[in-house]
Amino acid sequence: MRSERTHVLLDLDGTLSDSEPGILRSLQWAFDKEGFPIPTKEQVRSVIGPPFEIGLPQIGIPDDDLERVIDRYRERYATIGAFENTLYPGIVEMLDALSRDGLSLSVATAKPEVTAHPILDYFNISDRFAVRAGATLTPDRRAKAEVIEFALDELGISGDPDLGDHVIMVGDRDHDVLGAKRHGIPCIGVTWGYGDPPELLGSGAVALADSPAEVVDLVHDSYRLNHW
Repeated sequence: MRSERTHVLLDLDGTLSDSEPGILRSLQWAFDKEGFPIPTKEQVRSVIGPPFEIGLPQIGIPDDDLERVIDRYRERYATIGAFENTLYPGIVEMLDALSRDGLSLSVATAKPEVTAHPILDYFNISDRFAVRAGATLTPDRRAKAEVIEFALDELGISGDPDLGDHVIMVGDRDHDVLGAKRHGIPCIGVTWGYGDPPELLGSGAVALADSPAEVVDLVHDSYRLNHW
């Protein structure tokens, strides 16, 4: 192995898969059913990643109506929208390459586990991950930092004083970077998802990857960068 990295945590939406079509259609359907103006594609794209409790108020849903709109969204998403979804080109090859290098791979997504697990099963990649950590439908595990904490606990490494040396996060939004930073873990930002380079670099990403193949090299190079 070319570095001291032992674990890679991977985001799901915007990192492993392009989930935008299903999220877009399901949110537009929910807004319409609940009597709110239908959001544009650009508005929906801006809220993919973080929990909807954070994003939906930014595109017109009052706090008092959040639970109702989210429940309506889940009606469609759970059975239809979750599978209007594709893996990005090169993802399977990236997972294979990281595994060949001896790295343990886990998913850490703010998407609820009740939908994240079926999506990973749908793509037939569940068995590639040591842990598949997602959010709960209750308030105890919703933020990205909480999901990462759960993943580290499941991996049995949450007490490692050198987490930043051994673990790295890969994600496409600032909440991936900031959630990892809460645990002293560096994050590689990917540019093919729903964030952009200024967002990722501004939140502290250690490097940017323009393709899944580039992630493989950066996982190892990031150790060198951390110890420059």
